[in-house]
Amino acid sequence: MAITRAMTATRTITTTITARLASRYRKGISAMKHRLLCTAALASLGLAFTAGATSAQVNTVEADERTALSAGLFDAGEAASGLELVHSVPPIDAFFDERALFSPREFMEAMQRAQAAREAGEEAEEPPFSPLALANTDFAFRDNLVIMGNYHGFLIYDVSGDAPELVSATVCPGGQGDVSVHGDLLFMSVEQNRARLDCGAGGADGEVNEERFRGIRIFDISDLTAPRQVAAVQTCRGSHTHTQVPDPNDPNILYIYNSGTQPVRPEDELGICTDGQPEENPETALYSIDVIRVALDAPETAEIVNRPRIFGDPETGEIGALWRGGQMGVASQRTAQTNHCHDITAYPELGIAAGACSGNGILLDITDPANPVRISDMFDPDMAYWHSATFNNVGDVVVFTDEWGGGVAARCQADDPAHWGANLIATIEDGQLVGQRFYKLPSIQGASENCVAHNGSLIPVPGRDIMVQAWYQGGISIKDFTDPNNPFEIAYFDRGPVDADTLKVAGYWSAYWYNGRIYGSEIARGLDVLRLLPGEHLSEAEIAAAEAVTEQQSNPQTQTRIVWEDTPVVARAYLDQLARGEAAPARLLDRVRAEITQWERGRVNRGNFNRLARDLAAAAGDAEGRDAARLTALGELFGRAAG
Repeated sequence: MAITRAMTATRTITTTITARLASRYRKGISAMKHRLLCTAALASLGLAFTAGATSAQVNTVEADERTALSAGLFDAGEAASGLELVHSVPPIDAFFDERALFSPREFMEAMQRAQAAREAGEEAEEPPFSPLALANTDFAFRDNLVIMGNYHGFLIYDVSGDAPELVSATVCPGGQGDVSVHGDLLFMSVEQNRARLDCGAGGADGEVNEERFRGIRIFDISDLTAPRQVAAVQTCRGSHTHTQVPDPNDPNILYIYNSGTQPVRPEDELGICTDGQPEENPETALYSIDVIRVALDAPETAEIVNRPRIFGDPETGEIGALWRGGQMGVASQRTAQTNHCHDITAYPELGIAAGACSGNGILLDITDPANPVRISDMFDPDMAYWHSATFNNVGDVVVFTDEWGGGVAARCQADDPAHWGANLIATIEDGQLVGQRFYKLPSIQGASENCVAHNGSLIPVPGRDIMVQAWYQGGISIKDFTDPNNPFEIAYFDRGPVDADTLKVAGYWSAYWYNGRIYGSEIARGLDVLRLLPGEHLSEAEIAAAEAVTEQQSNPQTQTRIVWEDTPVVARAYLDQLARGEAAPARLLDRVRAEITQWERGRVNRGNFNRLARDLAAAAGDAEGRDAARLTALGELFGRAAG
């Protein structure tokens, strides 16, 4: 294992830098909490409104074994159902300091004391770390590698053996440290004013600083023990998250959709940047995303090629045509202004992307990846901050998350509304987003546990839509949303709070499935690896079918279509699902079961397979919904296996 400080290659994109210096407190908090602005009424905006239907449909949130777990940093109580923690890798010294654990209340009090000391002409003692200075963040996966981002840099683990082994740890501060990977190139989001072009830890003071960096870093990781920065693309609002979108016509070109959430940098630091509302400044850097073009054989030439106005009205030319922020009515959330996206999830094979864009959820046409176009948008008064999005495998359902409280607040307490800080499940009907249902972690959490919906991904169980998701100190939860109007939890893993009395930000930033395991980035506690266990809601065959799906590379914000091989275990997974219901005659399922058993023994009767294929297709015609799809898929599987 090697700990390195990233070095900038000879040629680095050196567009003049810009950024508005804010206090450490505001910079750290604004990475997760966003200013809310009240303006125009909903009726004047022509927004797609999810109506009262979603608000009326909410799952039950109750106390359970997760509610009162004992506290502790590395010895907290644990609760699990359907999941087993197989490895817990603590943080290394270079990426951990207990003084860096972030308590919003304690940090605010410390800043107030420092301010009072300055006003009194006394020496001011500020907190030793900025908020989340050493927090673990998002993941990228390649081959047997798990790459975990961090506000302080990134870490590369080899998971090919019995337990994860650290290959290298690269120090490159600047937050938020979200990462993605493409071959030997690693991309990292950087947004804080302290970040430097050279990855140094000394900070970048001043309103304007030519050494400051905020944007997308690109590293060459062909030598895993010594990643090397080869490009740094400056952006006006830094980079909170980013998304890879391949060029469908040129395998050498990769586009990066950059989502910046920070204040606009001064024009004196980066000449392309100006601030302000569009009525006063039509060239404002607000109300857009950045499209960065990367030539894979020459990443040092990466540059911004477009800043599309995806929140505008093409008919009127209005730049900010979506939600302007504020509160709609007296009982709704105070919601964020739509002048940026927090996260964009692309589904290149379908030519679409879902944007979680502060005050709105949007759907983009990305068939021309350099020029994304908004084709649908939706608004809900109970979504405080549209945070992230996940498609189902078919691409006709999207799970949007609401990061109410910015991830640093306890939003899963008994008196918190069950439709605030939750998932909003939407369907895509005739190309339009339609809200269906809210779903929140069904477990009450304590006042010292930051908890709200956060990052997750699909688990590749054939015939079902299943998602693993991080809820910060609410733990990891797995839900089935096959029926968008009836989601339910099927598994979970949770720890108690870091501190029983004081909220100290911790828990899972991200939880993703990759090649048979679930990987969780614990903000304070390190890297966790979990595996599924069979039970009431998930059979051995369903788990085995999911574990059989392997990828060479995975970036959760760039979804790819899951394809299952024609194997007995996949057939048995469909059989187990059909056996839970009454969509197929029992005698037909008995025949299916008998043929799968013979297939597992290496005996394939092609005539029987063909007859089953026909009978399953006929049964599908009499069934409805997902059961009809399962019968069809199982019949087609037997037909292909028959040859």
